[in-house]
Amino acid sequence: MNILDYGIVLAYLIGFVLLGFMFKKNETSKDYFLGGNSLGWFPLSLSTMATQLSAISFISAPAFVGLKMNGGLKWLTFEMAVPIAMLFIMLVVIPPLFRSGIVSIYEYAERRFDYSTRMILSIVFQINRALSTGVMVYAIAFILQAVLDLDFSVTILIISVITIIYSWQGGMKAVVWGDAVQMIILFVGLVVCLIYGWIHLTQTGEAIQFDPSRLQVMDMNWGIGEGEEYGLFPMIIGGLFLYISYYGCDQTQAQRMLSAKNEGTIKKLLLANGLLRFPVVLIYCIMGLIIGELVMSTPEFLSDIQNLTEKHFPKEFASNGIKADLMMPVFIMNYLPHGLIGLLMIGIMSAAMSSLSSTINSLSAVTMEDILKRQGIVNEENYMRYSKYMVVFWGVVCIGAAFLFGGSQNPVIEIINAIGSVFYGPVLATFVLAIFSRKISAGGMKVGIIVSVLINLIFSKTMQGIIGFDPGVSVFWIWLNFTGFFIAVAVAYLVSLISPGIKKDENLLERPQFTWNDFFCKESYILFGYFILILVLCAYLPQILS
Repeated sequence: MNILDYGIVLAYLIGFVLLGFMFKKNETSKDYFLGGNSLGWFPLSLSTMATQLSAISFISAPAFVGLKMNGGLKWLTFEMAVPIAMLFIMLVVIPPLFRSGIVSIYEYAERRFDYSTRMILSIVFQINRALSTGVMVYAIAFILQAVLDLDFSVTILIISVITIIYSWQGGMKAVVWGDAVQMIILFVGLVVCLIYGWIHLTQTGEAIQFDPSRLQVMDMNWGIGEGEEYGLFPMIIGGLFLYISYYGCDQTQAQRMLSAKNEGTIKKLLLANGLLRFPVVLIYCIMGLIIGELVMSTPEFLSDIQNLTEKHFPKEFASNGIKADLMMPVFIMNYLPHGLIGLLMIGIMSAAMSSLSSTINSLSAVTMEDILKRQGIVNEENYMRYSKYMVVFWGVVCIGAAFLFGGSQNPVIEIINAIGSVFYGPVLATFVLAIFSRKISAGGMKVGIIVSVLINLIFSKTMQGIIGFDPGVSVFWIWLNFTGFFIAVAVAYLVSLISPGIKKDENLLERPQFTWNDFFCKESYILFGYFILILVLCAYLPQILS
């Protein structure tokens, strides 16, 4: 990097410090955590996408497509369930949550069950989200260390301190508008890498012939057994449960929908996400395919990755002598002109900051609402002061979590999803039963959550490596979203039948009433048709690219 690149990065960082001061007028909890319910669908949809398509878009997903063993375009199957998930959330999950007027979505669980159920969900969210965001911050710090030649801890602090400042000052409005700007920068960075990767690949002088195994999108395995990964059926089924839970029952995403002006705004932002996610993911997958081919056809490129792998990682943490996640750092260092390197740096920073800002704002919201306010520790007079304390606290926790995963041998994208998939199914089951069932007791629901999480931990291959236990059965992590949901439902019903306990029948939230006309709306036709279009495109994509 030269002075131009550093100037671009510095201007970006200063701009985001100022962003917090632009939105510093926050007087109530709904101002600080829900933006005063004044946000429109466009910034909210960009913010939602930026939170999900963050560090993984620039580092681990392209590495999976281009270099990881048994990787390739099969990652696209992860996106197939998104349109159907958006439709289910739009029609079933979000309306009762939005109408309840809550800040923390876990308050809904208390209204239906009890406070301890709310606390279990809140604590699960806080642990899951803090760890997952720590992985993302690690990924970005890692790439900045390679490009800027700064100490690892310094790169983490650069990202985190700026994010904490504008999140602390501006609350949800600063987070959402910051995410919107960052999503645009992130997308521009993806396109820049795609174009320059193609230019350099065509200049190698050799015929471009992608590895046929990396072009395969649809793999018909069932995701059970060693090496059975990214099969079409588990990705659609498990992915459907993952995305419904993540977008509808995870505070990080649901808080954006609760910040909307009205339910019409929510429909628009979910429709936008259902339609726009796949094209963005397709771009960074094609980018990974192109840059991976450039690595294989350019000995110097491969050598640089090998040298950085030897410098930063012991042999047991590399596959075939290389750390696949290094592909993008080396490409940016060696194949982009100055100025664009600075642009990519702020794109990468945007990837980290959008995830971190969303996380610390949501973690602060649930801590304030589910613990401090619920226990009477805070009141209207000191609410804003404690809220800002919590933003700083969770920022520090996420920084600490980033260091826990610095030596992992798995691509960060797999760690993130493996962690989340342990919890998403049980959380979704809790909200679905809270909305629709009158037969589940609070005790039954709590036992269902705990049992399903424990079973998922046992059979998660990635989590087995973390907890040091191997039952001898390998189940691909995407299934855990499906199994977690149905185990939680089954156990909750069984325990409630055996030991009914006290049901809060007198305080039950009004159950939503649906008719067939609700499901046969224009959004249903658009999103279901789009789902079919994605399937057809993925079926023919290998032939198109070969």
